[in-house]
Amino acid sequence: MNKRRYDSEIVKSEIMQHASILFAQKGYNQTSVGDISKAAGYSKGHIYYHFENKEKLFVLLAQNTMQYWHSKWQQKEQSYLTATDKLYGMALHVLYNYQTPLLKSGQELATNPTISAQSLQKLADLAIIPMTAYRAIFQEGVDKGEFITGNIDEWTVLLGTWLGGLCQLTDAKELQLLEPLFKQAITIFLGSIRNGGN
Repeated sequence: MNKRRYDSEIVKSEIMQHASILFAQKGYNQTSVGDISKAAGYSKGHIYYHFENKEKLFVLLAQNTMQYWHSKWQQKEQSYLTATDKLYGMALHVLYNYQTPLLKSGQELATNPTISAQSLQKLADLAIIPMTAYRAIFQEGVDKGEFITGNIDEWTVLLGTWLGGLCQLTDAKELQLLEPLFKQAITIFLGSIRNGGN
């Protein structure tokens, strides 16, 4: 029984690995279950058994990608001593981890008219992970007296939309060239929330 479950997990993992590569190379719309089956070396039946359909397989991959983003941030976060430093660190983390291999496929799926409401909601919910990380930094800053007492939820939304907007530049410019802009965004933001102002 254990061996069977273990083998099943190996099959699932291998399908996910091959699907991730195909989605990154070909995009969501151009990748078929048949393509995934051929690349992974498992029947379509295996894919439907483990994931139900291509859409649910992709959503699971996207969720895993965001969990990886978060775990990378948690490792980096320990090296910053203050909430201010964490905000600068987070800005660079967002900059260098925005362009994931599955990003364009995710955008394709999100705008696909056939996407289920459940999958669309799960993709939208992925934004909760970075927003929760932003909020935790703000809360820490307020708790330690580094930031003024203010509307942390509002700050979180503002920072999320600001960094998200700046990320649109990553298609056109080298990431290193965008570092000063991302840092400046944090400097401007801190000007209104840091205890004692600038």
